[in-house]
Amino acid sequence: MNKGSTLDQGQSQRNVLFILIDQLRADCLNGALAAHVHLPHLRALMGEAVSFERNFTVVNPCGPSRASLLTGQYAMNHRSVRNGAPLRHDIPTLPSEMRKAGYQPMLFGYTDTSQDPRIHHPNDPAISTYEHHMSGFQEMLEMRLEMSYPWRGYLRSKGYQFDDYWDLHKPTAPKGGTPRLNDPAPYRAEDSDTAFLTNRFLETLSGYQDQSWFAHLTYIRPHPPLVAPAPYNDMYDPADLPLPTRRDSEEAEWQLHPFFEPATQASTAASAILGFPDLEPNDENIQTLRAVYMGLATEVDAHIGRILAFLKETGQDENTLLVISADHGEMLGDRHSWGKMSVYEAAYKTPLIIRMPGNQDNAGSKVQAITESIDLTPTILDWVGQEIPNSMDGASLLPLLRGEEPEDWRQYSYSELDFGEPESPSIWQRHLGIGLAQTNLAILRDDRFTLVEFAADLPPLLFDHHGKGEMEDVAQQLEFQAELNRLTRQMLRHRMRNMDQTLSLDSITLGGPKRQQRQRSGSSNKA
Repeated sequence: MNKGSTLDQGQSQRNVLFILIDQLRADCLNGALAAHVHLPHLRALMGEAVSFERNFTVVNPCGPSRASLLTGQYAMNHRSVRNGAPLRHDIPTLPSEMRKAGYQPMLFGYTDTSQDPRIHHPNDPAISTYEHHMSGFQEMLEMRLEMSYPWRGYLRSKGYQFDDYWDLHKPTAPKGGTPRLNDPAPYRAEDSDTAFLTNRFLETLSGYQDQSWFAHLTYIRPHPPLVAPAPYNDMYDPADLPLPTRRDSEEAEWQLHPFFEPATQASTAASAILGFPDLEPNDENIQTLRAVYMGLATEVDAHIGRILAFLKETGQDENTLLVISADHGEMLGDRHSWGKMSVYEAAYKTPLIIRMPGNQDNAGSKVQAITESIDLTPTILDWVGQEIPNSMDGASLLPLLRGEEPEDWRQYSYSELDFGEPESPSIWQRHLGIGLAQTNLAILRDDRFTLVEFAADLPPLLFDHHGKGEMEDVAQQLEFQAELNRLTRQMLRHRMRNMDQTLSLDSITLGGPKRQQRQRSGSSNKA
């Protein structure tokens, strides 16, 4: 069956809906913030689906994380390591492989993919923005943070007036005067970017009910700027929220490692909201921003509820593989930091919920096996019956969804971060006096330890989660030297075992080209 065409009588429908929520922390659903954030629709879905409670993105920030999600590759292989770093045009991707399976890959939102300049004319607009959509997707709605032109046009058609697009991202005092941090956005909730995106998605998908479809829906919220329409702007009382996890002061954070002084300065509380450049990072302001973040998360949840209702009302919930995750996390004031340019778990751990048709026996289960963002594309391809390319480093999660953990499943997760800038030296380059080739780090996490290793001549970090966890670096303590050596060797082996395998399993022979299929099930990451 051509899965992108109208179904013939007797053919079964197999849909895929892949939703990404930008910068949603995992602990909003399971952890420190879960009791404080109202996410009724996602929580109800967890009762019908399988939740993966130890899921990590393999790279930050936005563009690289989505490159890994959609190629199934570690950043060390695809090398689109920062926003604006091009992704090679010939890498197999989720949309390219879904096309081979007969699907029209529909994109509602954005992928933040920087295009390969080698195949574009210098005047091509595709290489003038890091927010371009990934090749292979059919862009059904251009909905980006910086270039949301359809939403701008919609707002003007509704009578909103604004000269500067970024004024839409600033709080507005309802009765005039100086706005407060948690004053509402200048638009109504029914006209927000989240509502607009959901409306267009539902309007479009209603026409595809007679065929198998694949849609990638990406919400920008709760990504900053932290501004929310009423009632989400002040639905949470900042005084009721737990304070961030942190040391007593920024200076105390700096003492832990040289990386952290520029890290706390690179993204501040003021950078999370527009219109308050001199914002004092006191507890009142920090808690207010955290409350707005939670309001934005609740708004997204409300609209995901509309989508879940649509699938059920149209009978498509029984034949739709539903995958919901985030591209990465958010520090949200933890460790006196904001954003995702960090080494801490809050920036890398992401929620992952998958509802698979015919998997009712495992509904509501919670998987503790370590999973990575690069597993999502192989999982989707496996479910639709499309071969997983050798280039992809991730493994299908279908066995785990069925309650079967392979004996050779990975025992650790691996993440990367590049904190340099080629055009203008980053704050880390200036502060640490290092070159661009040294501005990367790698993170290995197993059941007990987290190891952070730097390309620069900087000491490693080692966190013992049976001790004080991320609040204490034990890398220099004598009793942990054996573990430090073990994890360092494991990180080296991981990189050696997962070097790009796009063509490494191909052979040119007298009988022509031959190819062996890459062995998976997490074995490449086994300790």
